[in-house]
Amino acid sequence: MSEQTQETGGPPARRVVVVGAGMAGVQSAVALREQGFTGRVTLIGAEPHQPYDRPPLSKAVLLGKSEGSAFDVDFEALGIELRLGCEVLGLRPGEHELDTEAGPVPYDVLVLATGAEPIRLPGTEGVPGVHLLRTLDDAERLRPVLARQHDIVVVGAGWIGAEFATAAREAGCAVTVVEAADRPLSGALPAEVAAPMAAWYADAGVELRTHARVERVEPGAVVLDDGSRLPAGAVVVGIGARPATAWLAGSGIELGTHQEVVADAHLRTSAPDVYAVGDCASFPSGRYGERLLVHHWDNALQGPRTVAGNIVGEATGAPPAVYDPVPYFWSEQFGRFVQYAGHHALADTTLWRGDPTGPAWSVCWLREGRLVGLLAVGRPRDLAQGRRLIEAGTPMDAERIGDPARPLKAATA
Repeated sequence: MSEQTQETGGPPARRVVVVGAGMAGVQSAVALREQGFTGRVTLIGAEPHQPYDRPPLSKAVLLGKSEGSAFDVDFEALGIELRLGCEVLGLRPGEHELDTEAGPVPYDVLVLATGAEPIRLPGTEGVPGVHLLRTLDDAERLRPVLARQHDIVVVGAGWIGAEFATAAREAGCAVTVVEAADRPLSGALPAEVAAPMAAWYADAGVELRTHARVERVEPGAVVLDDGSRLPAGAVVVGIGARPATAWLAGSGIELGTHQEVVADAHLRTSAPDVYAVGDCASFPSGRYGERLLVHHWDNALQGPRTVAGNIVGEATGAPPAVYDPVPYFWSEQFGRFVQYAGHHALADTTLWRGDPTGPAWSVCWLREGRLVGLLAVGRPRDLAQGRRLIEAGTPMDAERIGDPARPLKAATA
């Protein structure tokens, strides 16, 4: 496309390079075309596989119900150049160049979309039978493990740990989940909200051991710090993820306390002509009055539209768009569909809708009479209505919110 522009005597077309071929990277490239960008677009991914979606890895791919989850995108038709199996080694913003295994790559505008990488359990590097679940290759390695119905120990009772335990039980494995905290989802939800979820493990035939730390992993066993030994044909580690930004060392790009790229309200970084989106970047939320680092699929879907619009807008002089979404994610675990919208950290009121020991219930968080966060278990209508109420900042009536028979949208003040 740039060659065509130059042949007609116009200015050279800009080249946008996107680093990272996950959801955020693919959507950034696609959104550029959807919003009318006619310059060159190059998408660089470290994995050799055709770009794919990650959520199915812990479900359909892991259980052998699907061979993969490649995005349904015709990159060639969109004029998007793919460079797969190409690791990016560094960035020199002053020269507008990336350093890669295949040599330097120049850019006019750069989008950082390298996502996050799982945190490894200390002392288990290279230990046979210890697995992570982040990539397609990880899922392919774990699929035969589940098929052989090994005893499996899952380290970490967060979202990914619960989802993997669900799949392992469905495959017929004996599963033990060990969690250092006193409850599942300790880093994501308040104690009183996460507490009812502990019963889900036993209901599914999964042993949940809290206050449990791994001392070491031996062949066929996990040894806890209290000396107990758990049989383990395989160990799956799900103790969190950190932004994949180590390659930016020495680049001058500002990183935050979690080593994430610090982006502004328009998703621009501290370097000129460099944007950041998805799991690798935090952004300031005017809605919540703090900087957010969101490691969820919807953020990787929504942010690229803002980035693409702002890149296209640079050429037309349009004012840059602000990125300030209502965060959203979902999880399927132990036969339940769990959804969350918003951000509850600064809430001053917690209200329940329904019985948390039952199959369907919700929790609403308010601040100064307005809904700021909502967790819905088996109540998708609450989530859909609540998300819109959070977006609008609508004043709510606390008494009516607490009536689960009343639609949430009817509980406004």
